[in-house]
Amino acid sequence: MSQTLRLAVAQSTVPEDPSDRDALRASGVEIRDLMREASAAGARLVQFPEGAITYPDKYAVSGGGREELREADWSRAAWDVMREEAEAVADLAGELGIWTAFGSIHRLSGANRPHNSLYVVSDRGELVGRYDKRYLSHSEISYMYTPGVAPLVFEVDGFRFGCVLCIEVNFPELFAEYERLDVDCVLASVMVDDAPRSVVAQAYGALYNYWVGYSVPAQFSATAPAGLVGPGGRWIGRCSSDGKPGLTVAELDRDAPDNDIDVAIRFARPWRRIARAGLYEPHVVRGDPRSDTRTAF
Repeated sequence: MSQTLRLAVAQSTVPEDPSDRDALRASGVEIRDLMREASAAGARLVQFPEGAITYPDKYAVSGGGREELREADWSRAAWDVMREEAEAVADLAGELGIWTAFGSIHRLSGANRPHNSLYVVSDRGELVGRYDKRYLSHSEISYMYTPGVAPLVFEVDGFRFGCVLCIEVNFPELFAEYERLDVDCVLASVMVDDAPRSVVAQAYGALYNYWVGYSVPAQFSATAPAGLVGPGGRWIGRCSSDGKPGLTVAELDRDAPDNDIDVAIRFARPWRRIARAGLYEPHVVRGDPRSDTRTAF
């Protein structure tokens, strides 16, 4: 099993109008340019934001237009362009030999609402998995999307990855679930201009002792740029905060000499699993009044 993997976390410009064909094509071009940059830097996997091809503004697809929020009218979306750009990303992943995780919306059949998804493409250019956002915002569940139902775990060079999207950073049970699923890194791809959310994502590195990739749109990077959190809970790579697209590239290294990472992986994570598995029960004293009475010194 490999002990290192080079991960690139990207911040790309995310368009918010799925009917703007030129903007969708521009986002695809930008994604592919960053893929080439990541490949040149030796990355095996590159992560992009939620809705990297497009994350629709709720009013851009509202059946009530800009005046009233109603059930989304998905007939406005340029589905053909979205698919073409997604396929072009997959083709380039195969050419470059780099795994790629990128967000977009996934069309369902008939009148069913789409999923808000993260596509995972292998280094052979094959779509090997799709994570569908399970916890949706009020607007998303009321007017826009069909929720997903399952986690997604995929493996690259012996490293296991889990996926979450945006508001799901505020649901710690998902991150606990991925710890139980024995992932090495959670890819948290977001579309939000929110500094506290990046702090919460960072905390999961410290709580569950795995890496966390945090990918945001370039236009929100002044608030909280994209980056990679280590298993000890500190940032080990950050993009620039200048509002421009870019990458940070860092190693996932199980043998890192950094005490912060070494202690987290080798000691803290195994110990916490033992602690959660009933370690303390045999040591509990029952029937001792000095223990049971909590109103006396």
